[in-house]
Amino acid sequence: MLRSKRLAVVLTLEERKEKEALERMGQAREVVDQQRQQIESLHRYQQEYRDQIRSSQQGVIQVARLQAWQAFIAQLDQVIRQQEMQLEKAEQLFEARRLEWQQAWERKRGMEKYIESCRTQEQREQDLREQKLSDEAAGRAFARRQR
Repeated sequence: MLRSKRLAVVLTLEERKEKEALERMGQAREVVDQQRQQIESLHRYQQEYRDQIRSSQQGVIQVARLQAWQAFIAQLDQVIRQQEMQLEKAEQLFEARRLEWQQAWERKRGMEKYIESCRTQEQREQDLREQKLSDEAAGRAFARRQR
């Protein structure tokens, strides 16, 4: 069996690994996007809440109510910071998955190139065998005519 045919099994495995790595990278990307959307939602909610406070400050506000608003905004700040830390972790995981995919893709691509070089070599060898057979047949035909 030709080497290029035997290596096709290895290429199939590398393609599977690359596909799985790509799927893991896609999943990590989705988590990053979700984390970013969550942070954006929290920022919007916080801004809406601040806008409500400002609009209600037109009149007299009880100190306890103002303190409660400020405490709630401080809690939102803390939640946003925690969410940003989660986003950072998700981005790090995405980068790790991206590198895994890139390595898998490079291994697959390397195998494809190697198989192609094997095919080229096998074709060269086949061409040489055919040329040798043709030359031998021509030599025999020439020898028969010389008799």
